[in-house]
Amino acid sequence: MLEQLIIRGETKQERYEALLPQIKSVVEDENDLIANMANVAAMLHETFGFWWTGFYRVEGEELVLGPFQGPMACTRIRKGRGVCGTAWAKEATQVVPDVELFPGHIACSSASRSEIVVPVFREGQVIAVLDIDSDRLSTFDETDRLYLEQIVQIL
Repeated sequence: MLEQLIIRGETKQERYEALLPQIKSVVEDENDLIANMANVAAMLHETFGFWWTGFYRVEGEELVLGPFQGPMACTRIRKGRGVCGTAWAKEATQVVPDVELFPGHIACSSASRSEIVVPVFREGQVIAVLDIDSDRLSTFDETDRLYLEQIVQIL
């Protein structure tokens, strides 16, 4: 088990490349999805200093708040609503440079300015989404999409 998260590198890509093997090491011997989500959220949050980092789990026709790091969050989100519900409904990552311009955005926090949401698949079905918010505009790009999609595949 890793006692301390060690990330070297200055660029976003370098930080993701250093983080990937550490995430694999932490989750490879643990079968509990909630425990793995908790550690992944913490590792991403610590590495990048995002405003909010966490998971929503699919429960029926809603996403229910799962493990997260950051301030209080919305507890339930209906399929197709907001960025998280849209990522679930479309089964595709959503990169939103300005949440104020996203139709139907759910403002869990007025401090959130940009967002990325990545679906987590198991046996071809979305079982959760990884949701990351920033308090700055245009924080997320294709580098984030590429590496976060790899991270959720590890789960």
